[in-house]
Amino acid sequence: MRRAIDEAADTLTAAGIDTARVDAEQLAAHTAGVDRGRLSWHEPDATFLDRYRELVAARARRIPLQHLMTTAAFGPVTLDVGPGVFIPRPETEALLEWALAQRLSANPVIVDLCTGSGALAVALAHGRPQARVVAVDDSAEALGYARCNAAGSAVTVLEGDVTDPEVLADLVGRVELVVANPPYIPDGAVLEPEVAEHDPAHALFGGPDGMRVIVPIVALAARLLRPGGRAAVEHDDTTAAQTVAVFEAAGVFTEVTSHRDLTGRPRFVTARRQG
Repeated sequence: MRRAIDEAADTLTAAGIDTARVDAEQLAAHTAGVDRGRLSWHEPDATFLDRYRELVAARARRIPLQHLMTTAAFGPVTLDVGPGVFIPRPETEALLEWALAQRLSANPVIVDLCTGSGALAVALAHGRPQARVVAVDDSAEALGYARCNAAGSAVTVLEGDVTDPEVLADLVGRVELVVANPPYIPDGAVLEPEVAEHDPAHALFGGPDGMRVIVPIVALAARLLRPGGRAAVEHDDTTAAQTVAVFEAAGVFTEVTSHRDLTGRPRFVTARRQG
């Protein structure tokens, strides 16, 4: 097993993958059907080696690790992912941590805009089991994954365009927390092959400056939130100041704050609805 993983790590390193060793171990654990910590006790046979080498070769072609494993970990939950849906990133866990730390009522209404795989919605429902969580997206492919991931939870998954002023009209003034990880990468940005070739462009790019979806999301949050409610919107690491300015220009938010992710980069902005 050690030799097989060493060879796989060498292959992935040669392919330009920074996390080669970790990926090699995770693929080995996935192939063997065991926890990564128990790999040294697993005796690989010919069937394992053939399947493992196929997966390593696919990863070397820069197919995302999560597509090969068909799942992605996000905070306290594991999500089904695959072609057609944005893979949740560890950077967004900083927003999740902030959201879970907020003081809410006993039975709050929480809205996750641009939910994608349902990552934030499902993780928030896990941490706030008494909440009503509403997840919204306009991609049929993403909604399929979100509904699968939300099955058995308190999350309601809805199809809707978050740039439509009338979306979620029945929740105007009733929501305590709005979170969003929208498309925010500026058009034309150079991305890693795993992202550029496998994440849906619709979930990545937010116009020339990356703000095309963020601006209407802030306006929507202003309508949905009840007085004292809070919003958190993720953004590109180049647009923190613009996102803060959009919240401030709305005229109804206080405590507008820029936050950094686990790598120290500006990642999301939070605000409180006054009134």
